[in-house]
Amino acid sequence: MVVRLTSLRRRLLAGIAVSILAAPLALPAAPARAQSTAPAAPVAFDIAGGSLDAALIAFAKQSGRPLLYSQSLVQGLQSAGLKGRFTPEDAIARLLVNVPVNVERNSSQGFVLKRRAQPIAYAQAAPGAADETEADEAAEPRAVEGVVVTGSQIRGAGEIASPLVTVSQADIDRSGRATLAEVLTELPQAFGGQNSPDTVLTNTDRSGANNSVSTGVNLRGLGASSTLVLVNGRRMAGTGLSGDFADVSALPSAATERVEVLLDGASAIYGSDAVGGVINIILKRDFEGAESRVRLGAARGGASERLVSHTAGAVWSSGNILASVEAYQRDALPSAARAFTGNADLRPQGGTDRRLTFSHPGNIMVLDVAAGAYVPTWAIPAGQTGTGLTPASFQRGVVNYENQREGTDVLPEQTRRSGYLAFTQALSPRLEISGDARFTRRDFAFALPGSPANLTVTRANPYFVSPNGSASHVIAYAFTDELGPLRTHGRSDSAAASLGGHLDLGRTWRASAYGAYAEESGRRFSPGRLNTRFLNEALGNIADDPATAFSAARDGYFNPFGDGGANGRAVLDFIGSGYINWRTDSTVTTYNAQADGALFTLPGGEVKLAVGAQERRETFEAATLSMTSAARQSVSRTGPFRRTVTAGFLEIRAPVVGPDNALPLVRRLEVSLAARTERYSDVGETTNPKVGVVWAPGSALTLRATYGRSFRAPSLKQVFDPQDGGATFLPQAGVNKLVLLRFGGNPNLTPETAESWTAGADFVSRRWPGLRLSATWFDTQFRNQIGTPVYDNIFNVLGNPAYGAFVQTIDPNNPADLAKVDALLAGTTSVGLYPTNAFTAIVDGRNLNTGGLQVRGVDLSARHRLAVGGGGLDLSADVTKLTDYRRMITPGAAWLSFLDLDGQPIDLRARVSATWSRGAWSSGASLNYTDDYRSAAGARIDRWTTLDAQITWRGERGFAEGLAATLSVRNLFDKDPPFFDNLQGVAYDPANADPLGRFAALQLTKRW
Repeated sequence: MVVRLTSLRRRLLAGIAVSILAAPLALPAAPARAQSTAPAAPVAFDIAGGSLDAALIAFAKQSGRPLLYSQSLVQGLQSAGLKGRFTPEDAIARLLVNVPVNVERNSSQGFVLKRRAQPIAYAQAAPGAADETEADEAAEPRAVEGVVVTGSQIRGAGEIASPLVTVSQADIDRSGRATLAEVLTELPQAFGGQNSPDTVLTNTDRSGANNSVSTGVNLRGLGASSTLVLVNGRRMAGTGLSGDFADVSALPSAATERVEVLLDGASAIYGSDAVGGVINIILKRDFEGAESRVRLGAARGGASERLVSHTAGAVWSSGNILASVEAYQRDALPSAARAFTGNADLRPQGGTDRRLTFSHPGNIMVLDVAAGAYVPTWAIPAGQTGTGLTPASFQRGVVNYENQREGTDVLPEQTRRSGYLAFTQALSPRLEISGDARFTRRDFAFALPGSPANLTVTRANPYFVSPNGSASHVIAYAFTDELGPLRTHGRSDSAAASLGGHLDLGRTWRASAYGAYAEESGRRFSPGRLNTRFLNEALGNIADDPATAFSAARDGYFNPFGDGGANGRAVLDFIGSGYINWRTDSTVTTYNAQADGALFTLPGGEVKLAVGAQERRETFEAATLSMTSAARQSVSRTGPFRRTVTAGFLEIRAPVVGPDNALPLVRRLEVSLAARTERYSDVGETTNPKVGVVWAPGSALTLRATYGRSFRAPSLKQVFDPQDGGATFLPQAGVNKLVLLRFGGNPNLTPETAESWTAGADFVSRRWPGLRLSATWFDTQFRNQIGTPVYDNIFNVLGNPAYGAFVQTIDPNNPADLAKVDALLAGTTSVGLYPTNAFTAIVDGRNLNTGGLQVRGVDLSARHRLAVGGGGLDLSADVTKLTDYRRMITPGAAWLSFLDLDGQPIDLRARVSATWSRGAWSSGASLNYTDDYRSAAGARIDRWTTLDAQITWRGERGFAEGLAATLSVRNLFDKDPPFFDNLQGVAYDPANADPLGRFAALQLTKRW
């Protein structure tokens, strides 16, 4: 259904245009308000140590107070930071202790910083000192009230109603992780069930679209495509075969200043995709000096990593510039390096033998009509070359098995090189421009299980022998021993650039505009693939093709009856000369203009408005070049697809009650309203509102709540991708059955919609300074969700009545069924790979608007700082508890719970940390907890608890000043993931655990 609110849209856009053009000119100046003598309300501050400039920016953001100062006034000065609950006046005074700066109040409850007059000195003053002081006094002050918090378009919004998590650079360093991707995917609110490297390599990524082993962030389990990722407030282009999620592994960690994670729907602010939340990665810009980093890390058996980075910046009175480069490399982690991934026979660990009957030597298969599957009936004997066999040589009732994990990787090799450049320049006291550009090239390589196939062998093959006198046989065969595992390599490029400016319009109003461009380009190459057309020629099933250089009569027939050494290099090179190469390109171009400022003043404070318009242009195209089932290369192109999105948005923030009109039990009451209309050139129009309320009954407690509607437009590929299909095996009652899986786009898709509710409380203790508690309840319900329901539970589809609408059973004796299979197979890469009557079902995995998805739960957070042992002890705890995670497979169907199932979100995740600091030393530990759950078969999967530890030394004198050395160990006790009898032959659940094990790293950081 397309939402069309034309009259509302016209009114909204008209209001936007009038507001932008007239508001700052037509609004009368707010009447001067008598200076209140009521004490300001305390505010919870958490300001990291570092440059004084960065500390002042954080102060303005957290206090919501305007702050004016000259850039040169604080250049080169440092701050120890600030934690605790203070009035803004007390907080700014503490930040500026021992700093030669005077603080003055202005009429807008803000602060102005000026250089403190120097006392009369008996020694002669240095030449030019007076001139410099006078210049500083005359310099245009810098307005830090321009800080915009993620979740709002209004400057100086301060504390917002939506739950917001901030991850600083110091937090990243303390985590012991080298990359942003690792930090973000390990948040308790994130789910790792797909769009990660290990789910790709273990074949548990249900989407099947992550061809460049990228890393997406899936907040709340709503999908990586429903989590909007921004860099400096600008959109990233999508990655993967669908171009529908952002690759956070492309972003440099050394250039990151902080990450803000909005855990709430925000389509009213940012538009499409902001359903599960928004992640805004804010890269450094205002940086003075230089910083170098070197990091070395290693795990048992592989995955060693190296990181080198250098960041340099300069700041002057009217601007700044920064450049950063980073190189990162991680080796592959072979499956054999872990007992739980190296062998698909899981019986020694209490599981099932998951090895394949596609083996070498192979098995002669017979179709069991009753079971609807081919079953191994005779084993080809081992230890022979496939010549001189007789019917009695075959072993009836014996089965050969293949360990498909042999020679594979569980984590890929990756090499990343990144560069980032940013600048800001004031062209006049009222006009400032800024720009940035970044580029990342990430190379990857990994090994997957080798090619399996059901071979049809006839008497035309000179090595043919039948154990029962048949004229042909089907042999389940694995080519790994002869062709090797499927080795894949590729490259992913991520680039973006942005240029914008701010214009001070006067009377608190500011206009801003920017243009931004982002692109993702992926290339993946998979050589050495089995070519089934060449295989049939080498088997003698089809005549020699004069178009190829191979002749079976001259170069040798393929012998499927041997075990090692049965086939020569010429025939193996011929049948293994297939390949599949992929190319994807995705871009997004954005033009944005907006204005914000104060409309008028209420007794509680200024009513502020932000209003603007945006245009986005998105493109996506993909191409597949393959030669796996034909004598010549086939090319399949998707796109180029294009769409244009126009949007208008507004946001109002009204402080109904503030410090000047506080009431009993109502110290603060603020209401925010936002709305955004987006019109798509291909899927229609939608308008989404959001409302937020912040209520502080006292100085220690703040209550907040939000309601909003969000949406996600279908990706270009989901709409326009040609429909296709292929052969795969899915389990049913313990038997792997061959099915034809259909996939592709749907031009009738409409945007999916969601309603989100949050309610929370934040408590700052007055009795125990430094204690902060927070709780947030959330409820998000999707309707009309775009998806492929069978992929969401792909290994539990067959025989499951909930998926009956997507599964058509095939009768091997029904000509009409077989004709349909033949028609769907025509033109796919699965042609000739299996006999038509071997298919047991057609499974529909195409994109469609489904029923829905609902996620409910609670986030809990605690922070406390204590004085212990002559130092400071920082304690923290973060817990996410899901109470519901359920799906409606089709519209009108019953809700089904997927909570606490393998491959799905689990009900409880937590991280508890303690860090003690004294002088130059600090040490810490973090406990990571994942609750127990169960498999689809009902087996219990145990809880998983790991411990991380870290120790840091910071130099204070001489060359060591600015030097920091950190030794960190993840999973200190090398605890394996809990056992799970995974159908893919790995003994863990990649959705809720990782295979890395103990990982130790040493990082050196030097500030210059």
